[in-house]
Amino acid sequence: MVLDYSTCRATLFMVSLLIFSSHHLISGQPSQTFINNSSISWINSPSYVVNSTDGVNLTPILLRESNGTRFVCGFLCDYNGTACVFGVLLFPNIDYPYMDNPRLVWSANRNNPVRVNSTLQLRQDGGMFLMDLNGTLVWNTNTSGKQLVSGFNLTTMGNLVLFGKSNDTIWQSFDHPTDCLVPGQRMPPGQKLISSISATNWNKGLFTFEVKSSGLFAYIESNPRQFYFSMLYSDLDVMFSNNVRNLRNLVYLSVYLGMLFPYREGEARFLKFEADGHLRVYYWEGSSWSKEADILTASIGDCGYPTVCGNYSVCGNGQCSCPQTAVGQTNFLQQINYKKPNEGCVLVTPVSCAHSQYHLLMELKDTAYIPLYLEYSTNNTELEDCKRSCLSTCSCKAAQFRFSDPANSMGNCVLLNQVFTLVNNDGALNKTTLFIKVQNSSNLQASPSLVSSEKNQKRVATIVGSTIGASFGLLFMVLTCFAFLSRRRIGLEEAEEEEFLDHVPGMPTRFSFEELTVMTENFSKKLGEGGFGSVNEGTMSDGTKIAVKRLQGFGNVKKSFLAEVATIGSIQHVNLVRLVGFCAEKSHRLLVYEYMANVSLDRWIFCRKQEQFLTWDVRKKIISDVAKGLAYLHEDCNNKIIHLDIKPQNILLDHDFNAKVSDFGLSKLVGKNESKIVTTMRGTPGYLAPEWLNSVITEKVDVYSFGVVILEIICGRKNLDRLQDEDDMHLLSVFKRKAKETQLLEMVDKNSEDMQLHREEAAEMMKIAAWCLQSDYTKRPSMSLVVKVLQGLVAAETDLDYSFPYPPMTRRDAEANQEREAVVGISLPVPSELSGPR
Repeated sequence: MVLDYSTCRATLFMVSLLIFSSHHLISGQPSQTFINNSSISWINSPSYVVNSTDGVNLTPILLRESNGTRFVCGFLCDYNGTACVFGVLLFPNIDYPYMDNPRLVWSANRNNPVRVNSTLQLRQDGGMFLMDLNGTLVWNTNTSGKQLVSGFNLTTMGNLVLFGKSNDTIWQSFDHPTDCLVPGQRMPPGQKLISSISATNWNKGLFTFEVKSSGLFAYIESNPRQFYFSMLYSDLDVMFSNNVRNLRNLVYLSVYLGMLFPYREGEARFLKFEADGHLRVYYWEGSSWSKEADILTASIGDCGYPTVCGNYSVCGNGQCSCPQTAVGQTNFLQQINYKKPNEGCVLVTPVSCAHSQYHLLMELKDTAYIPLYLEYSTNNTELEDCKRSCLSTCSCKAAQFRFSDPANSMGNCVLLNQVFTLVNNDGALNKTTLFIKVQNSSNLQASPSLVSSEKNQKRVATIVGSTIGASFGLLFMVLTCFAFLSRRRIGLEEAEEEEFLDHVPGMPTRFSFEELTVMTENFSKKLGEGGFGSVNEGTMSDGTKIAVKRLQGFGNVKKSFLAEVATIGSIQHVNLVRLVGFCAEKSHRLLVYEYMANVSLDRWIFCRKQEQFLTWDVRKKIISDVAKGLAYLHEDCNNKIIHLDIKPQNILLDHDFNAKVSDFGLSKLVGKNESKIVTTMRGTPGYLAPEWLNSVITEKVDVYSFGVVILEIICGRKNLDRLQDEDDMHLLSVFKRKAKETQLLEMVDKNSEDMQLHREEAAEMMKIAAWCLQSDYTKRPSMSLVVKVLQGLVAAETDLDYSFPYPPMTRRDAEANQEREAVVGISLPVPSELSGPR
């Protein structure tokens, strides 16, 4: 028999699947079922290359074949193997020889991809668990303690099922759909499909398709969320089927939308809710996947999707264009990309709440905001009242008014916080007018008082300049003499320092500058850079990795610098980064720290493109570790040490995600001439306690900063986020508002499924943060008390004041100060973005 290439390729896939699975199969069990007598593990080790936009490398675990379709359960990875999901794939017709073109129809960890060599475990007493390469728990079935798991099965419909001893279903993937439905899969009320960001990015996107008891709804997750499609129907139970005769209530949906799905025997099909908000049906046409139906478009049209033309753009007759209407002679909107009009439009002058007196409303008649089924929040309102409400509300970006009767000015008014695609509503039954808020930039001119002030400033500058010029000659002569005398003095002091080193007890290891140059390969592996210098990776002669901080501006530090090195070097605590050694050679000042494999905390809680998110247990341990480290500095050292710069960048993580505080002695590594400046104002804006305004500095400033860090860890965002709306830029402002509304659960990191499973615990932790953030520093707990609360030994204070102080700042201020935030009445030093060892 002669085998062609196609047959060999398909055969190799089947052989690889059987070899991969044979280690865990019990005799007589088919390859689509695993029986769990004990813990079973599968390693993500791609063994097959597939041709698909969803992924390219496949690690198969289970296989199930049926008439016309083939389902495979396993790992699907991108080209580099750095982003993998565990899921169920649908392959086309079984008669087709290639195992190519699969479609991912369900995934467990779409928001938290794992890497090659990650592990899937089936535990008899707990269900299914997915761990990344470093052992971090990424996903689980959340069935621990419910019932003993006997095994799991992949059904002919592509449903992944965990079952018990009586073959009863403990958990199934059909109860947790992602963005697809397969034939026979139902969506009862309460379930929803969530689109991906794009065809190549599995993360959750902007659109949600939900089944409720009242009907079907498609939303865009704006603030607040808006629905762009709805179909009201009571007791709806949606099922996607190959055969129209079995559609039940979906028959009514099909008739309503003006289409029926033709039944084709032996064809693979699936329904997908896509990144652009469309709900499409695909089928295998013999050589490729073809679109069979675009379900929602039949009802809402091509212009009915919120992002079809981008923000502020009008969709009509298949075209995207910016609104042409202008106020006076000013055009307020312009195309982002004239070659790609579907990317939308942008305001020429951004709207600033600081200049609300110059806000105008640009009127667009017979134009509607894209959600055609928008719920109008205010009924029987005067047109002018609607306009005034938008102008007086900072968050309002536009107002839509629908006239109840064209003969008068009464109607429905809704204020919009976001403006997506607009649609031409000319000829519609209900006349609508849209008002877009714009900034009249021509009025943003200086007032007479400001002009007068500028003239005074120029006059003062002239006087000062003249005085400096007259004194420059004398000053130059004095400095020349001073420099000559200083050279001799510095030489003597360096000799004294060298002698002093030999008499300081407890001094950590001293390295020469030449040794550190070799260890760091001439300082070529930079880990980061901050206000006090750069940090480089190095390797000692015994193979131990180190982080070398090369200090800048410390060339003339005297004996106090060396004494502080001795003090910090003698501090040993599991939650403090250890100082291995130092270098004090001529003008060179370097500190050598232990190397932390998982770098700093901010890389894990702020970066949205990271490979996985920290679980609740890991975040909780990090909070506890930092509290223990600070408690040691404040109370257990021979001399109390106040950190003064607690922030995620100064919290480092080792390979096991144990947290350690860094830079805990940095304030004492400053010369006497600079110490008063640092004592008066030291730290990073956003983490500074309010008592800095009064110069009342105690260890409670660290407690306040620790409270801010707790919120950032739980919420997964920065305390000052310029990408948020102005009302939500400051995390403490949001915290205050949500606490008042008893909605703290809404603040928990929405990008982490594990955090959402522990929202109640996280909300309780936020109350500890509130205790640490009290305006009156005497009412804040000590760090040792915080440790006891975290250990459950004592109860946290409940009588709390949620009027947290935070630096007042407008969006304009934030954008103008990229690296500095202004606190009223104080000029802050530039913060170090990387002041700890990396």
